[in-house]
Amino acid sequence: MYFASDNSGPMHPAVAQAMIAVDTGFQPSYGTDPIMDGVRTQIRELFEAPEAAVYLVATGTAANALALATMAQPWDAVFCTPLAHINVDECHAPEFYTGGAKLSLVGSGDKMTSEQLRARIEGWGKGDVHTSQRGPVQVTQVTEMGRLYTLDELHALTSVARDYDLPTFMDGARFANALVALDCTPADMTWKAGINALSLGGTKNGCAGVEAVIFFDPKHAWEFELRRKRGAHLFSKHRYLSAQMQGYLEDGIWLQAARAANANAARLAAGLRDVPDLKFVEEPEANMIFATLSRRQHQRLQAAGAVYGIWGELDGDPEERLMMRLVCDWSITHEMIDAFVALAKG
Repeated sequence: MYFASDNSGPMHPAVAQAMIAVDTGFQPSYGTDPIMDGVRTQIRELFEAPEAAVYLVATGTAANALALATMAQPWDAVFCTPLAHINVDECHAPEFYTGGAKLSLVGSGDKMTSEQLRARIEGWGKGDVHTSQRGPVQVTQVTEMGRLYTLDELHALTSVARDYDLPTFMDGARFANALVALDCTPADMTWKAGINALSLGGTKNGCAGVEAVIFFDPKHAWEFELRRKRGAHLFSKHRYLSAQMQGYLEDGIWLQAARAANANAARLAAGLRDVPDLKFVEEPEANMIFATLSRRQHQRLQAAGAVYGIWGELDGDPEERLMMRLVCDWSITHEMIDAFVALAKG
């Protein structure tokens, strides 16, 4: 009963097979391997973006931080939500790689509105040498609380950013989960909605460790290449990144895995609705569930071997409610889900 993170699951068999297939002979290094040429073509075709600049790195932190560093000056403010991964989970990597850009927080949770964004941008006076300058807007899709930005919401946010001539970057660690949940095309959820750059996640959805950074305007290509190398994220044996992404994208494996993960979360959520002590924090929309239970229930679940995220200590008032995070990936079985639900119902 393991629901701690979609980072914790195994590679999808198609990705593993692609890794095995490339593990023979010799190939050019540092991203000049022929597999990468195919990956670049795959992504350009999937996103209907023939001129897009496409690069691979091994971690989401590298993807986010290097992309933002390419889009922001050291004296800029990057607009994001308080719960944005770049704000609470990356140990100041964006500030480090940008050379000091400030994160300017918009709203109070995991999503921002266009009205909140406009007010925050206006709060930074233009042309005042004493303050941060207005910089990129960052959104996360799926959000850190498992919610989705609709296409209309994305259009509204990027419209505000364009009013101030600011680019918009999307942290897409769970991009595939959002894509299948909204039933739209990759282009619809990115450049057609006004997104200028994207980190396309693979690690959380069946890969061993690979993320794609996509700039829909290729003017950023050379600077990103320099920053990736200078930041120590250009792999010499790059073919192992390329092979993962190739296996992930071919035959729609990335979408199949995301649909399975979302369906697993939906099955889990449906079962948990009958648990009397459980209350959802947000309505589940993709593959993450946030809910609260009494500490007594958490103690019982964890003692029985359930593994999931919990906010707070297990010792304390047994009736105090603590928040939990349950995450499903493509590999979680119905038996595991049903066993957890049965245990929660107790």
